[in-house]
Amino acid sequence: MPATDLPLLIEAALEAGKIATRYSGTQAQRWDKPDGAGPVTEADLAVNAMLEEKLCAARPGYGWLSEESEDSPERLNRSYAFIVDPIDGTRSFTEGARTWAHSLAVAVDGIVTAAVIYLPMRDLLYAAAQGQGATLNGEKITTSKTPELLQSQVLAAKPNLDAQHWRNQNVPAFHRAYRPSLAYRMALVAQGRFDAMLTLRPSWEWDIAAGDLIIREAGGVCSDRLGQPLKFNNAHPRLNGVVAASTAIHAQLAAQLDPIGPGIGA
Repeated sequence: MPATDLPLLIEAALEAGKIATRYSGTQAQRWDKPDGAGPVTEADLAVNAMLEEKLCAARPGYGWLSEESEDSPERLNRSYAFIVDPIDGTRSFTEGARTWAHSLAVAVDGIVTAAVIYLPMRDLLYAAAQGQGATLNGEKITTSKTPELLQSQVLAAKPNLDAQHWRNQNVPAFHRAYRPSLAYRMALVAQGRFDAMLTLRPSWEWDIAAGDLIIREAGGVCSDRLGQPLKFNNAHPRLNGVVAASTAIHAQLAAQLDPIGPGIGA
């Protein structure tokens, strides 16, 4: 249940932060994953090992889905599942930067019910439980009140502004910004520091599960690029992009995105 899962996720995230910060990102041993899937470091693996042991011991009936664990179809037979990214923003971590996060979530029958995004180097802990609102370091947060898309600040990588993604190839003239951690981008929208974030390429569940709930509990809307609600713990754990925003801005973004666009943005 969310009321009991959230304290467990917070405890695990704080412990993850203690492990990860023992490593120097620039000196940590790293490998490149096959098929251009990006880097992984010894810190990712150490955090993942702790999280899998701790969380699965506390909830032995839950399934497990993590970027750094071999996937198993066994999780598909579980109503409850942990969805974890041990370090989101590994490239940022390896550069010695501060913008990387631990992203932890629990999904029940595909719907996220408890979530934490923790940036230990920035002392930011975002959390939410279903029906209980969203918080940053224990204080309630809400999405922005910006009324118009043209006035909005949107977190998005440059390929998302390619004309092929937008109706009639008309890219709206919102103000674009960027942060390297996808989980952090979603948390910033929940906090109201930015009005929206979008990524139009297929997105791994572990990158976005925690942010999905935190945004929704902060009063925003989170969907795929076609405006459909996100559902997690799928057999192939990749979703059709993410559009996350305050209610007003989400509706305006959805109206201008091409529903049959190529979906290859970053």
